[in-house]
Amino acid sequence: MTSTQIIIDCDPGIDDSIALLAAFVSPELEILGITPVSGNQPLERTVRNALQICELGGRTDIPVYPGSHRPLLRDVIRGQFHGQSGLGNTNLPEPKKRAEQKGAVEFLVDRLGEAARAGKPVTLGCLGPLTNIAMALRIDPSIAAGIARIVMMGGAYREPGNRTMTAEFNMLADPHAAHIVFSSDIPIVALALDATHQVILTPEHVEQFASVSGRIASTVADLMAFWDRNQVERYGSRGGPLHDPLVIAFLLAPHLFQTKRARVFIEQESELCMGQTVADWYNKSGLEPNAEIVCHVDAEGVIALFLDLFSRYRSERAA
Repeated sequence: MTSTQIIIDCDPGIDDSIALLAAFVSPELEILGITPVSGNQPLERTVRNALQICELGGRTDIPVYPGSHRPLLRDVIRGQFHGQSGLGNTNLPEPKKRAEQKGAVEFLVDRLGEAARAGKPVTLGCLGPLTNIAMALRIDPSIAAGIARIVMMGGAYREPGNRTMTAEFNMLADPHAAHIVFSSDIPIVALALDATHQVILTPEHVEQFASVSGRIASTVADLMAFWDRNQVERYGSRGGPLHDPLVIAFLLAPHLFQTKRARVFIEQESELCMGQTVADWYNKSGLEPNAEIVCHVDAEGVIALFLDLFSRYRSERAA
């Protein structure tokens, strides 16, 4: 079986960690590197959390490259739902694994440039603010030819924002970086709140994951239980939206998703609407679409997929 070469750009983060643990046991994905960025937590913590999750998942073979420590232009903001460490109430040991000396942006420029020259483009799975990707594209725009596509979590279209009334966190955290990436002509699949709010990780699901996840069951249960927003009026039930893991689900099972092409614009100036993603659904701008926006998700299929993935931690292969 031919696997898809991917780089995972993230800001762990509870949901980033769930996404990473799912990707680690997916032979369909060849993970070339993890590039943490400032976002949910400061860079020092997102790097540490990525290293801890690599050790938990038994994937210390994957290099971790420290990324950008702040947004391109705007003031820093942090995530609100991940706890003080970024990993909820979990108590993981300090990692033995160390980050690479090479930074994430340098790695992206080098590796994607190599992919462009070889004609073997790489997929980017983007789970956090897009600062690292934007920086790399600004340093060397030719690396765009080394990117097969970007599958990203971010934005809010018909769904209201989750950090402000209009903006989703990843876009609000660095709207200028998002603008650079969406203006790059790289194929983009966007999993916005419109998609992620269709897949709620309920307390009943947490019990199911705890029962199948083998040696990591206790940590998985702690992470997922902490993710419960207890906002029934918004989500229709207890639990939390399965944001970042949907990137991995899309890469593994695109048949569970329906998309619609549109031109996406990012608000970069207005305080009220900073970070808002605006989709031109009906070609009012006259510009070509620059993204496939996921509009519908088979939620039951996604949960079944992740239960299968996490059940692989029962085996020696995932130890």
